[in-house]
Order: sequence, then C-alpha cells, then structure tokens
Amino acid sequence: MAIVGYALEIAQAALALLLAPGLVGLVRWLKARLQNRRGAPAWQPYWELVKLFQKEVVVSSNASWLFRAAPFVVFASAVAVTFLVPILAVPLPFDGVGDLLVVVYLLLLGTFFLSLAGLDPGSPFGGMGASREMTVAALAEPTVALAIFALALSAGSTNLGQIVARTMADPAAALSPGHLLAFGALFVVTLAETGRLPVDNPATHLELTMIHEAMILEYSGRYLALIEWAAALKLLIFFMLLGNLFVPWGVSAVLTPATLAVAEPQDYVMASLNQYGLQSPTGLIRLMIQQSNCSTSTRRKASLSPRWSILRCILIRRAGRRFPPTFPACSRACWPSTRAKRC
Repeated sequence: MAIVGYALEIAQAALALLLAPGLVGLVRWLKARLQNRRGAPAWQPYWELVKLFQKEVVVSSNASWLFRAAPFVVFASAVAVTFLVPILAVPLPFDGVGDLLVVVYLLLLGTFFLSLAGLDPGSPFGGMGASREMTVAALAEPTVALAIFALALSAGSTNLGQIVARTMADPAAALSPGHLLAFGALFVVTLAETGRLPVDNPATHLELTMIHEAMILEYSGRYLALIEWAAALKLLIFFMLLGNLFVPWGVSAVLTPATLAVAEPQDYVMASLNQYGLQSPTGLIRLMIQQSNCSTSTRRKASLSPRWSILRCILIRRAGRRFPPTFPACSRACWPSTRAKRC
C-alpha cells in the first residue's frame, strides 16, 4: 500500500508538470475566442518551452548568483507543492507534511526569490515589478491561509488531505455560507497570485500593468523557461485548490492503481446504495444485467471484454437502438426474436 501511495505521489506531480503548460494554452485560446480572435492552439506553450530551453542564456553583468539560482528555487518550490496538494487521491504518504501553512510558505518562497531576482540586476522595471509583487503577496497570502482555515475549522485539521476527506464525507458542508465565502475569497486570490485580469495582464508589457512580467524581463533561455513553467504550475495549483478543496468529488479515497483513471465511491454513495439493499456498485451492475437478460449476449475473444460488452448491450437496449454491424455481441437472449436478425 505504501508503494502505491508513493507511486501516486510521483504520478500526480508528473501529471501536474505535464498539464500545466496546456492549461495556460487553453486559457489563452479561450480568451482569444471570447475576443472573436482565432488565437494560438492550446499546445503552443509546449513549443515555447522547448524553444526557450534551446536558446542561449544572456545574463546581465550586474547580476549575482542570486539571479541564477532564483529560477531553480521558484521551479522547485512549485513542484514541491504538487506533492502536497491532493490531486488524485487521499490520503497520500506526504499528507503528514502537506499542511496548509507549508503550502502557503512554499508558494511565498517562490514569490520572494523571484522578487529578489527582479531587484538583483538593478533595472528600474525589475524593481517596480518586485515592489508591486510584494504588495500583492502581502494581501494575497494571508487571504489564502484564511480561506483554507475556514475549511480547516469544520475538518478539525489544517491537513489538506483531511480537509478533502471531510468534505467528501459531508457533502452538505460544501454549500454552507462559510465554504461559499471562502471559495469566493480564494478565487479572487487566484486572479491576483497568477497575474490575471484585473490585477495583472500576462499578455502585455505596458508599464502600468506589468507585475510578473516586469520581474522576468532580464531572463532568457532556460532560466526564463523554468520561470514560465513554474508560473503555469502555480496556476494549476490554485485551480486544484479551488476544485479539490471545495468540490472534491472525483478524488479517490482508496489507494489503488485504479485511482489514476476512476475514483472509488465515497461514503455517501455507499449509504445511498445500502438504502436499496446493494453493498457496492458491482451489485448494482449485476442487478442491471439480470434485469436486461444480457448475461449471454457476449462472446469470448471479442473486440471488447465480456464485462464491457454486457454493459454496452444494456445501454444500447435501454436506448432502444440496435447494435452496430461491427459489434458481434447480440444474441436472441438479449433481443426479441423479431429483432434477432438485426444483430
């Protein structure tokens, strides 16, 4: 079980690294569509990262070692948060250290080093962006803590995994006024922390609107690629906090390899099934098969496994449709004799 837990930890961190640039590309594409523009494809950030990793690094003569170390610290802090935020399942081995305060301080660590890097070369734009970033962080980071503390009060713990498990065990709590207000506060903080409108505009380099972009004007090459990748990770992390802390359905509570694809049923689902004398969803599927008389409608060595062929037979029969010609799973036991020839 411990091996599966660590495997899920690595899987969710790798999944976050893989999907973060795509999320940024999707936001840009949707924004362009809303503005009646065609826009770049959603996978454009991936090509940009590949291009930046191949380019030469140009460093100012006034920059110190801090300027070179900051991109790695920013990227490492963002990756560390992906190990602590519940993405695929709870509980996980790192939930013991995945406290609310640890996540907030790791996010603040990346912001702090990026602000120092903006000040280090001595450019006026870097200093202006660092000053604005620290002002936003001084307002946003405590709000993140207070918003999640509202959830921690009902869960009795500041551990993110326990907060998610508590919300899944008591779904009605997700609609309480405290949860709704905390969701609104965290949503506003997400706009500020990720540099989105109306706080910042990542698509422009105007002096009046630059916060994040002003701090990274001196970066190029792989340093800039790491910072852009970390910014995409930060956006994904805040989306995960919004989704999995307030609406955690889809996060599995059982540490099995199947959690990478399908979430296991939670307590309230099991309680609903027990009302009808069913102990698990397997019993519900078995009952559907018995009622539909499709248990003999599958063949071995078919293109689909027998289990999925039975389920497909049930769904198509209930929809009143005949089977496709390429699906050799129908028999007279599943259909009336008048329709058996159509199968």
